Amino acid sequence: MQLSLKKKLVLLFAWLAIVPAGLYYTYQFYPPQNVDGNGWELFTLVLFATFIPLMPIVINGSTIFFIQWVTLVGFLKYGLFVEIILMQFSIIPLLFRIRMAKNDWHRIPLNSLMFFIVSVSSGMIYFLLGGEVGAGTIADILPAALSYQIASIMINQFVLLAYQHYIVGSDIRFYSKDFVWDFIANMIMFPMSLSLYFLTFQIGPFASLLIGIPFISLSMILKMYNSSEKINEYLQKAGEIGHQLTESLKADEVLDIFLKKIIETLPVEYAYILDCKGDELILLKRVETQGRNAHRFPVLKKGSGISGMVWESGRSVIYDSKSEWNNMVDGYMPPDVESVLCVPIVRSHKVEGILLLASSKKRAYEKFQLMIVEILCSYFGVAIQNARNHEQTKQNSERCALTNLYNYRYFEDMLSVEFNQLEAGGRTSLSLIMLDLDHFKVINDNYGHQSGNEILIELASRLCKLIGKKGTVARYGGEEFVILLPDTERAEALRLAERVRKTIANRPFVLHDSLQASNRKLLVRITASIGVATAPDDADDTMTLIRHADRALYTGAKQAGRNRVAEYVK
Repeated sequence: MQLSLKKKLVLLFAWLAIVPAGLYYTYQFYPPQNVDGNGWELFTLVLFATFIPLMPIVINGSTIFFIQWVTLVGFLKYGLFVEIILMQFSIIPLLFRIRMAKNDWHRIPLNSLMFFIVSVSSGMIYFLLGGEVGAGTIADILPAALSYQIASIMINQFVLLAYQHYIVGSDIRFYSKDFVWDFIANMIMFPMSLSLYFLTFQIGPFASLLIGIPFISLSMILKMYNSSEKINEYLQKAGEIGHQLTESLKADEVLDIFLKKIIETLPVEYAYILDCKGDELILLKRVETQGRNAHRFPVLKKGSGISGMVWESGRSVIYDSKSEWNNMVDGYMPPDVESVLCVPIVRSHKVEGILLLASSKKRAYEKFQLMIVEILCSYFGVAIQNARNHEQTKQNSERCALTNLYNYRYFEDMLSVEFNQLEAGGRTSLSLIMLDLDHFKVINDNYGHQSGNEILIELASRLCKLIGKKGTVARYGGEEFVILLPDTERAEALRLAERVRKTIANRPFVLHDSLQASNRKLLVRITASIGVATAPDDADDTMTLIRHADRALYTGAKQAGRNRVAEYVK
């Protein structure tokens, strides 16, 4: 959760009020002890305090920083002030390791303040229990040192809970998974800290090297093991996402699933999918978790901007900070972006699109994550093409190729669905308008079938605009059209049918005389005869409704002189 500027300033002022003065008084009342002649030993402790936060160990998903392994030694041998300094020294590499963004600057005074409170509080407990600095035997040091170790872990958790409750505004369980693992890990390291402490009396600065180097080596091995585990986990997720993508046969659904899973899997605040059209990149979909998609996304050319260069080269790129890509941007980029990951979407060795992911954090993406995204883009490229092919095939089977209206087969299926709803009480009525163009054969004979097709195309457009969402327009065959109107009573259907008739009769149609070499443009007038039937009054099944509308068309309109609307009469 992002803190407000007011809360960030409160943390800064709290640090200014407590930490500088606290360091001064700690130095006055608990000055460093036993430092003479131990310069190299102190140097090795500072070195490890700086380096250890860069090598955390991940246990069951919880990240553990073993900084107390060093600070406990500094406290036991040199006193509270040295322990505080070692703790404060570890903050910068710690925040570097967790990749702190610019807008998270408050974490520096926050962590410094929390470390200071934990150091002073646990140190006071140690001294209250009779602990001494530089004690020489295990019996002199063990009870107070163990209490110090437990107290520092517990106090750290209390401070964290207070921060979550009063500053962030959310509560976490005291005995959380992270706390349990942190407690167990630090208690396991406690004997190693005591071993290091007593070894410093025997071999001085070499004690840190003797224990520290194996510890750091083990941390590196565990880190590599954890990285391989993370890669395996990401690969498993990629496989699961791939299956979900290939199961969907709708292009929009594939886009939504792909972006949703990408955002769930990676640290993504901005995601864009661009389609390669000619030499331009067209935005297909975008998700901006830190904004409202208010900015217009310009069309990009091949070779321009980060996405254009990835398209041209066909190679993925990953940038850790704005300084690496700032001079490459062409067009829109959110102002707070730091890390960028851009991958080509390739199918059949051809770049079909571009995926661009961005985060406000520096070094947000790792190289193995780039490999995972490339795998996901391969899945996506196949899935989106399959979905588009399915949609095109489905449309070809449902639509008239000439007018793009629904065809006879789709209309009959829809009519059956609507009739079932009518019988189940989901519809109050169901009206059907059937129209047939008058003397259409004359148009084909005089001007050619191509000219007749122009009229059918324009008529389909007029009907769709007139009906809109009130119902469904379909081409029934030849020059016959049907309009299905759910929840429409007979009187309303007749009024709408009359509007359809006038829309056809009162406005001439534009066509070209395809039988003449000049292909001249003409305006011709045409009329239509229309029949209307309504269920359940006129029919109790689908075929009867069609038959009665057809009967009204031919007996009530055609035979009565054409260019008129007729209703079914029993």
